[in-house]
Amino acid sequence: MKLGWSDVTPESLWLNRRGFMAGAVALAATPSFALTGKPSPLSTDQKPNSFEEITNYNNFYEFGFGKEDPARYASALTTDPWSVEIGGLVDRPGSYGVEDLAPDNALEERIYRLRCVEAWSMVIPWLGVPLAGVLNKAGVQPGAKFVAFETVLRPDEMVGQRSRGIDWPYREGLRLDEAMNPLTILATGLYDKPMPNQNGAPIRLVVPWKYGFKSIKSVVKITLTNRQPETSWQSLQPSEYGFYANVNPQVDHPRWSQATERRIGAGLLAGREETLMFNGYGDQVASLYAGMDLAKNY
Repeated sequence: MKLGWSDVTPESLWLNRRGFMAGAVALAATPSFALTGKPSPLSTDQKPNSFEEITNYNNFYEFGFGKEDPARYASALTTDPWSVEIGGLVDRPGSYGVEDLAPDNALEERIYRLRCVEAWSMVIPWLGVPLAGVLNKAGVQPGAKFVAFETVLRPDEMVGQRSRGIDWPYREGLRLDEAMNPLTILATGLYDKPMPNQNGAPIRLVVPWKYGFKSIKSVVKITLTNRQPETSWQSLQPSEYGFYANVNPQVDHPRWSQATERRIGAGLLAGREETLMFNGYGDQVASLYAGMDLAKNY
């Protein structure tokens, strides 16, 4: 049974001909009604990428391994109705609607840098709510130390899930203190639009100081646990992808440097930019990793 909280507590570089066609699909997959979010002091003052860039160049392997595949195929995903199961070490487990987790009147605009582990980057104006507020409403029990997340499993709608490259459903996790950090949000939109399917509709995680694969999309399950959860990329290639996946220009991927990044939409003549430690969010999150060897805990 789906519960409400009231039941438990009182737009480029990639707009070439192929990108243009993908853009048509992207718009078709995006609901038309507008959303607004309260400005946040946690937003960067950098100019966001265009809606077309954000929705036509991204990874969402549930729809294929090409950057344009999500925009091409994600319209097949049914996002209404939708619910998220919250369970494990919580006082009020249950299945909650997106409208209960992230009411439209509670949304904040968070303009965040996004750094992909593949050494490209964007700036995206998300709309969402702090994950901490959602977890607090669910009632985090004292023994909880980690938060596990799962993406929806629908191979009939998500063509990429018909392949065997990843052990579906996609899984991610955070330490509890990472999940409770004010920067961490559950996003339900970008710009003034509900979340496009190819970007993780209807609800996704955004953790801006970590590589993009940590920000799991189309979430259907959140579990509080006392053990570090298995995550998809760490399970698949543990020598290349760690549990923490913090943006770190001093620790290279085994197959490429992480010292610089290519900014999507910057133009063909633009040079690479230096990557910032924790993607530029060190003031807010460096203390979470005090004393840790970040080369080992990558």
